[in-house]
Formats: sequence, structure tokens, C-alpha cells
Amino acid sequence: MSDLRIAQPGDVIAIASDHAGVEMKETLKAELSNLGFKPLDLGTNSLDSVDYPDYGHALAKAILDKKATAGVAVCGSGIGISIAANRHAGIRAALAHDENTAKLSREHNNANILALGARIVSPETAKAMLKTFFATEFAGGRHAGRIAKLDQ
Repeated sequence: MSDLRIAQPGDVIAIASDHAGVEMKETLKAELSNLGFKPLDLGTNSLDSVDYPDYGHALAKAILDKKATAGVAVCGSGIGISIAANRHAGIRAALAHDENTAKLSREHNNANILALGARIVSPETAKAMLKTFFATEFAGGRHAGRIAKLDQ
């Protein structure tokens, strides 16, 4: 198993959203920079309607191609974009709704993408979740075997 922390300041973090999440994506992109990460914006960059699977797949591909260490996915509910990302082996996109679920997604599930819903959580909660997600280490131990089963 590699480092238990998902990313370190200076690492590239991919971020993607559909039209419903574009405003929150911009907020979180700035927060990633404030935390010392290098955001890789995969779009979308307008309020024009787009399909969330395109952005979920692009986000997963950026991580799998090692263009980014981890990712942040945003759509209206967070559900659709996380489902799209999770179609890729080695991706664990976790939909979180508060700091506790963001923490548990890292601690227990070793998530490599934080997914959230722009219509579900406030920008303040989203920023707090982002900080928690990247500050939390994977606990390993009994959870490591479960993650190995996911990756089979």
C-alpha cells in the first residue's frame, strides 16, 4: 500500500462538474489552490446544459492516466457524476454530504474522488468537506482487505 494520505500540497487535483456544479467547482478550485494543490480544471465552464457522465469519465481518466493524484466531482446531486467515475476500475468516488462522510470516505474507503452535490450542500460545507477529505489518511488495517476486494 502506498502513502496513506491521498495527496500532498503541490500535487495536481483534477476537478470537474456539469452545468449544475460549475459555480461550486469554481469555489472549490480556489479552495484547492488555497490548500496548496494545483487544480486541473476539466470543465465544464459555463451554465449551458451538458452531460455529467462526460465529466465523470474525464475525471476518472485523469487520475488513472496519472495526470492528477485525486479528484473532486460536482453535479447537482453528486450522484450521477460519482456513478460515472465509479465505472472505472481503481476509482473510488465517494459521495459525501458533510465533513463526517468526507472523513469516512477517506478513512474507511480510501476514496480518491470526493463527489458532492451543488444543490445539496452549501459552499461553506463543501469547502469544509474538501479540507477534511484531503487532511484524512486511509486507516488501512481491516479496511485494506475490503478495498482490495473492490479492486479485484
